[in-house]
Amino acid sequence: MAARPGRAGRHLRAGGQAGLHRAPLCKGRGGAGTVVAAAGAPPPCPGTATPCGSSRGCGNTRVVSDLPRSGYESASKHFNPADLEVNVAGKSFLITGSNSGIGKATAKEIAKRGGTVHLVCRNKERAEDAKGEIVTETGNQNVFLHIVDISNPKEIWKFAEQFKNEHKLNVLINNAGCMVNNRELTEDGLEKNFATNTLGTYVLTTALLPLLEKEADARVITVSSGGMLVQKLNISDLQSGSETFDGTMVYAQNKRQQVVLTEQWAKTHRNIHFSVMHPGWADTPAVRSSMPDFYQKMKSSLRTEAQGADTVVWLAVSSEAAKLPSGLFFQDRQPVPTHLPLASTHSPPGDEEKLMELLEEFSQKFKSPSSGTQQHG
Repeated sequence: MAARPGRAGRHLRAGGQAGLHRAPLCKGRGGAGTVVAAAGAPPPCPGTATPCGSSRGCGNTRVVSDLPRSGYESASKHFNPADLEVNVAGKSFLITGSNSGIGKATAKEIAKRGGTVHLVCRNKERAEDAKGEIVTETGNQNVFLHIVDISNPKEIWKFAEQFKNEHKLNVLINNAGCMVNNRELTEDGLEKNFATNTLGTYVLTTALLPLLEKEADARVITVSSGGMLVQKLNISDLQSGSETFDGTMVYAQNKRQQVVLTEQWAKTHRNIHFSVMHPGWADTPAVRSSMPDFYQKMKSSLRTEAQGADTVVWLAVSSEAAKLPSGLFFQDRQPVPTHLPLASTHSPPGDEEKLMELLEEFSQKFKSPSSGTQQHG
């Protein structure tokens, strides 16, 4: 049984450093065609769309040194190597957005340890290339590819129903994400950031909960961003249609929503261990293509993809991770607070539960009768 939800009592090492940036349309951090924005740039100051670059400015920049490679190298001195000296043969792992970046790095590390890996990506060609690379480098033939658009809830429901009939699942890793700067709608009329980051994560996790509940030591890990620290949960405008659209702020709001999802699931599904994390500033394809100026300035200091993925892997396979309470937010294998000191980002009573209700209403609109009637979350 997963540990019960609790508060992280650790010092805020991550500060307000977030994985926010302005991306041109959709890029893939960890997903073949999953419209994705990579974690890896300073967050905007609260109430602005401007990344805070001053080490003396607002509270968001107190601990910039924790996020590049040097921060990882410092933190890793305290890691226990034995935590990842595990064999997970016989366990099944599903990773969204896994054709590049942190998603692919995570898949490789799990495959090296014998796990059965299910890659969920949108772009078939790039996903097949990633699968071939993972199989070649790890020697693990148990790597399977599923082509799914995480911004399409109908497609997710259909995929999940088929997956449940054909596979077991021990660990779900929600890595796919999106940041679009101009408001775009999917074919279902959903704002694309919300559809991918929040609703897509909700639908896939909800649909696979019955499968996860069949297994001992089941886990769900969501790759979020410290960018959520500048946002208070807003349930009044989930599709960002009532005010001037700011993709950076929408992305940060979605990442706050992912943290809330994790916390709420941890309360209602005690037999599954839920966690959410921020990977720090990593050198991923999305950072290189979407943030050329930032990349040129910081490329020698960025974490490798494997370093960015380290905490995801640790949360997915380590027995030590499962001993910590379910529902926490992590960076560098440590739980960190989900609110900055003195920040006005705490939600009014009932807003978190209301978010779950609203997402359930959204999700049911796209659920075909053949997907069954059981509801979760």
